[in-house]
Amino acid sequence: MGFREYLDDIDNKGLLKKVDIEVSKKLEIAGILKQMEPTPIIFNNAKESEFRVAGNLFCTKNVIASYFKVDPNDLIPMLSNAILNSSEPEIIKNAPCQEIIEQNVDLDKLPILFHCEKDGGNYISSAVVVTRDPDYGQNLDFHRAMQFSKSKFSTRIVRGRNFHTFLEKNDELDVAFCVGNTPNIMIAAATSVEIGFDELMIANALEPIKVVKANSVDLMVPAEAEFILEGRVFKDEKHAEGPFVDLTETYDTIREEPVFEVKKITHRKNAIWQALLPGALEHKILMGMPREPTIFNKVNETGVKCLDVNVNPGGCSWLHAIVQIDKKTEEDGKKAIYGAFAGHSSCKHIFIVDKDINIYDPLSVEWAMATRFQGDTRMVVKEKEPGSSLDPSAEPGTKMTTKIGFDLTKPLVAKGKSFEIAEFPKVDIKKYFNE
Repeated sequence: MGFREYLDDIDNKGLLKKVDIEVSKKLEIAGILKQMEPTPIIFNNAKESEFRVAGNLFCTKNVIASYFKVDPNDLIPMLSNAILNSSEPEIIKNAPCQEIIEQNVDLDKLPILFHCEKDGGNYISSAVVVTRDPDYGQNLDFHRAMQFSKSKFSTRIVRGRNFHTFLEKNDELDVAFCVGNTPNIMIAAATSVEIGFDELMIANALEPIKVVKANSVDLMVPAEAEFILEGRVFKDEKHAEGPFVDLTETYDTIREEPVFEVKKITHRKNAIWQALLPGALEHKILMGMPREPTIFNKVNETGVKCLDVNVNPGGCSWLHAIVQIDKKTEEDGKKAIYGAFAGHSSCKHIFIVDKDINIYDPLSVEWAMATRFQGDTRMVVKEKEPGSSLDPSAEPGTKMTTKIGFDLTKPLVAKGKSFEIAEFPKVDIKKYFNE
């Protein structure tokens, strides 16, 4: 299912809200999306652009599971399988994303949103970015980009990512910023795999896709994307980037970042711009969910049976992970903590719970901490090691942080009070009330 087809599908189901009055790409669209999340919305009359804007499309696990027609519990095995059994997408020559080829680049004509009042400028935050290295091949990733002229962005390149490695190696890179994608492509772009692995193969394993050679650069791009912004990124040409809202919902600092010069724009007929609110639910789910299968697999590698993982929004969908295990030995909790940190090195706090705890209910997890946790015997402290650059409390510049694992599992043998959750009788409530 393509991006356009997905919008039609949720529209037919009555799930897509429509805003027909004129709205501005500066603050107004973002404000509406935030107040209405997780409701998907399409704006049919953007004040500064001829193009429509859609947002809040994939804000929850349930929505993404529905897209793939699976149960939410099946998402982690599905993602794991797609990584292990990736496949080449079909290459075509005539693609929807190239129905219109703009002869002149003018970014002001696009509904690139200005999200929050302290932002440094209009930002692309939803783009899946394609790059290529002569030795490693193609890479897919997310990189925000701040517009500062009619043809140029300053793009945030996080140190250590494959894009950064490619740019350091080559000084300049052809790039394609692809806007208007489905969850298989977006989740694949957010997945961490070995350098040299084309994440479009993961996307294809999740759901078959088609790719096409970009119009002006030697890159393969999703054929059904709404917009493709093609151009070049220069390592030594820098421009101020920021402030901008991070995944943590706090403002990131201003940095000098590489310039992305747009040289060609192609798009579908009547193209729809995809908005993605920074730090909001959709940003969180698309960042955090791809880390869940890596945690799941690493915990299982320790010999502990992992049942489910939630990289939860309360932990910014990045800094916390709640891991549900089937505990068999008293050491399983701590083994799972170390496995989870191995599966997501940016994580700051890990919570290990039993199979009777609902990892999607914060009250259930907090109950486990209140009744089953003792800090002197069930806590693992990893002092001062690299964490996440997204964490405002980490040491500036180095990302050094203290990581903590909490074993919230109950003892296999209770020495005092029971640790079991009491169950009330199940009744057919309809029998007792007239409605």
